[in-house]
Amino acid sequence: MATPVRTRDGGSALSRSASRRSRGEVPFRYASTGAGILLLAIMAAIAVFLVVEAIPALQANEGNFFTTLTWEPNSSQSFGIAALAFGTLISATLALIMAVPVAVGVALFISHYAPRRMAGILGYVIDLLAAVPSVVYGLWGVIFLVPFMQGPSEFLNEYLGFIPLFGGDVVAGRSMLTASIVLAVMILPIIAAISREVFLQVPRMHEEAALALGATRWEVIKTAVLPFGRPGVISASMLGLGRAMGETIAVALIFPATFGISLEILTPQGNSIAANIANGFGEATPVGRGALIASGLVLFVITLLVNMGARMIIARRKEYSGAAA
Repeated sequence: MATPVRTRDGGSALSRSASRRSRGEVPFRYASTGAGILLLAIMAAIAVFLVVEAIPALQANEGNFFTTLTWEPNSSQSFGIAALAFGTLISATLALIMAVPVAVGVALFISHYAPRRMAGILGYVIDLLAAVPSVVYGLWGVIFLVPFMQGPSEFLNEYLGFIPLFGGDVVAGRSMLTASIVLAVMILPIIAAISREVFLQVPRMHEEAALALGATRWEVIKTAVLPFGRPGVISASMLGLGRAMGETIAVALIFPATFGISLEILTPQGNSIAANIANGFGEATPVGRGALIASGLVLFVITLLVNMGARMIIARRKEYSGAAA
């Protein structure tokens, strides 16, 4: 227990130190609280703006906004979000399925297998890939991946065409599968970088205890590393899913920009909400702009629901993090 040091004016060094901490803590508490309130206010303002701008177009809509497959707000004023929402969810889900296993493997290799120098270089490369602009990925997809995917698409259609996912009478490089691959490459660095940092935070005593019990390196990862990092991997995956659903330029360059619902990912069809907004906003009429804003509102709501679902999953799995009290 520290002994207070008396000063000439009758005070103590400890009390003055506590007073200084208190004076610094109060402004910080108000600043952090204000930042949280400001964030909520901005999100509420965005939601209000989207609703206000979308109402006139929804009132003029001659179709059902949630079930209509066509999108013709500039001519017949009949439009619906069904095909766009389907394409957004399918492409983002396929991208997540392809990206997460690879990203987790990369993160584990960097954090627990690679030599220190190699791990530093690979970590730098992963961070660099996460900073590449989306238009670069889109150009790579259009110039290289679309022609390249023609052969694999025909192979999958010929030998696995009995599976509805790879069926279809006409296959093309510009398809839902190609767009999903581009999205997977885009979100892979984000998921890998966050997962790597989470795996590096695993308490060293957990790993040493497993090794002391005779566990192999894989058993250490399975019993100590993955359970601890599971909430972080889920958070990283949901962050990647959010980017995949909201990606605009890359998918706008690759999607065939058709409107329809089909599970055949090799056929030249598909679109997403973000790509449709990018392609149609420049030539839209007032009703068309309102319709695009209404579709943006749907994407806003879907993103919020995805994030809320991720938070619920993380809260339920908190006991696996190794850090729960």
